[in-house]
Amino acid sequence: MAMSLFSRGTYGLLFTYVIFVSHFCNGFYLPGSYMHTYSTRDEIYAKVNSLTSIETELPFSYYSLPYCTPPGGIKKSAENLGELLMGDQIDNSPYRFRMNVNESVFLCTTRPLSEHEVKLLKQRTHDLYQVNMILDNLPAMRFAYQNGHKVQWTGFPIGYSPPNVDDVYIINHLKFKVFIHEYEGTGVQILGTGEEGMSVISSADDEKKASGYEIVGFEVSPCSVKYDPEKMAKLHQYDEVSPVSCPLDLDKAQVIREQERVSFTYEVEFVKSDTKWPSRWDAYLKMEGARVHWFSILNSLMVIFFLAGIVFVIFLRTVRRDLTRYEELDKESQAQMNEELSGWKLVVGDVFREPNHSKLLCVMIGDGVQIMGMAVVTIIFAALGFMSPASRGMLLTGMIILYLFLGTGAGYAGVYFYRIIKGTSEGWRSLSWSIACFFPGIVFVILTILNFLLWANKSSGAIPLSLYFKLISLWFFISVPLTLIGGFLATRAEPLQYPVRTNQITREIPARKYPSWLLVLGAGTLPFGTLFIELFFILSSIWLGRFYYVFGFLLVVLLLLVIVCAEVSVVLTYMHLCVEDWQWWWKAFYASGSVALYVFLYSINYLVFELQSLSGPVSAILYMGYSLIIAVAIMLSTGTIGFVTSFYFVHYLFSSVKID
Repeated sequence: MAMSLFSRGTYGLLFTYVIFVSHFCNGFYLPGSYMHTYSTRDEIYAKVNSLTSIETELPFSYYSLPYCTPPGGIKKSAENLGELLMGDQIDNSPYRFRMNVNESVFLCTTRPLSEHEVKLLKQRTHDLYQVNMILDNLPAMRFAYQNGHKVQWTGFPIGYSPPNVDDVYIINHLKFKVFIHEYEGTGVQILGTGEEGMSVISSADDEKKASGYEIVGFEVSPCSVKYDPEKMAKLHQYDEVSPVSCPLDLDKAQVIREQERVSFTYEVEFVKSDTKWPSRWDAYLKMEGARVHWFSILNSLMVIFFLAGIVFVIFLRTVRRDLTRYEELDKESQAQMNEELSGWKLVVGDVFREPNHSKLLCVMIGDGVQIMGMAVVTIIFAALGFMSPASRGMLLTGMIILYLFLGTGAGYAGVYFYRIIKGTSEGWRSLSWSIACFFPGIVFVILTILNFLLWANKSSGAIPLSLYFKLISLWFFISVPLTLIGGFLATRAEPLQYPVRTNQITREIPARKYPSWLLVLGAGTLPFGTLFIELFFILSSIWLGRFYYVFGFLLVVLLLLVIVCAEVSVVLTYMHLCVEDWQWWWKAFYASGSVALYVFLYSINYLVFELQSLSGPVSAILYMGYSLIIAVAIMLSTGTIGFVTSFYFVHYLFSSVKID
């Protein structure tokens, strides 16, 4: 009766908690998932994102520079959690487009540039900052020629500084080319106009035909043009001006100097395209060297599968032969064999002895389960197309939400292994709190240090205090309770029983010719071989602004990494047991977790050789800080895979042996 009342109370609390949390949840839609259809002369306003540079990795607000402002003032667009954490700051802009209307438009003339503004413009230009403009959720694309090859970029530079010239010139004239696809259909109505207008399918009985235009491409060609400020000052915003051709002579370009007034203009040309709306992102995803990318990954997968298969087959044959010989002997022969032979059979009484720092081990296992679960589910959703590049910031948002709700699995795994090792559930609340705080605490400390650097540099990438409180609230009200619930459920589960008893006297471990940690560190090279090629493209997408979209391959690489981590850890555990080293617990964890060390070293290699243009200690500290977070997450997740596999292997190995 008491248990019945307790169960009802528990479910009642869970139900109340779910209702409470649901009040904090808001509905959302995936950006880029809905087709916007415009009629002729519909007004569409472009948006501007943060200014970014591959040299500094410090984003800044678009309006931190003396650019033209919209007539109704600056308004921030709705941003999701991922966009805020990535430093995106999307604002409205004065750039107005009228559907299917080609025009050349005057925007504004600035006041005389001050010394501070000139210094800022020159500094941003020297640091290669890019303006990132968005139209109908499509980034502005620019084509340039480097060494005779056509290179595709997103965004356009603030200005340029020609070689052997001291002056710096500002980009003040933009030539836009908007590619549109004419849509005609039955049963389609255009609901609303402007940026938020979208087409929806009405009932089949509606035979009315509707037509409109979809934006399927957005290109920009920037240039610098010197205007007469007195003449341009007489114009009003959106007045028509004569089209201009980008000058090649520097004396006709707009130089950046004090007391100079800069006039901004732009041209718009609408071009009809056969590209349909669902395929409009294909142009952005055609990365250079894509064929090499695919063949390199395929080659890596084949090699790793071959090596892992050989290791696994040899290992299975060795252990099975060892067990078969041992089982065929009678009890006297077994006793004699135990006296004469050395190996894993001699550590029967110590193999399940409690390891050092067992609580910390369980905490790391719990966090590893949470991180690995988040990674697997996120990559599966991304591979299925739910987190495309069009859904800006949704990948990071999804990862955070999944991590929060997978707290139940973390608490359950950590407390479950704690009960197996300790033989009691006493102290499970303290352990659950430690699991909930360990990895988030590491991330919080690193992000806080990096955030102070961003605040000191007045970067828009700094996390606002309000977002800090939101993240802490999400963690405290979702992740912590779910971790405690998972720990509670683990106390009610039946723990796995050891197949052998542990001796009271500790067995001495024989001296070895070489330290065991050397073998543990070397074991991480094989898992690293499965992901280092993919790691290059992931780092390029994060730090060089390239789009990453081959999530299907990433899912295959992740599954392969899990298999190799499990095999490497099991093989290394068996090797330690064969030399009578019964302290296998932490070695099993770090055998596969040591891949994180190679990932971190590769990140340093990428910084030195691929990000040579990265300037300033602040940028390097930011890079190293984020790389450290990634390395810790990889260590916890891969280490957990290796430990769990090794634990069940050791349990199976010693449960298969006849022991008196």
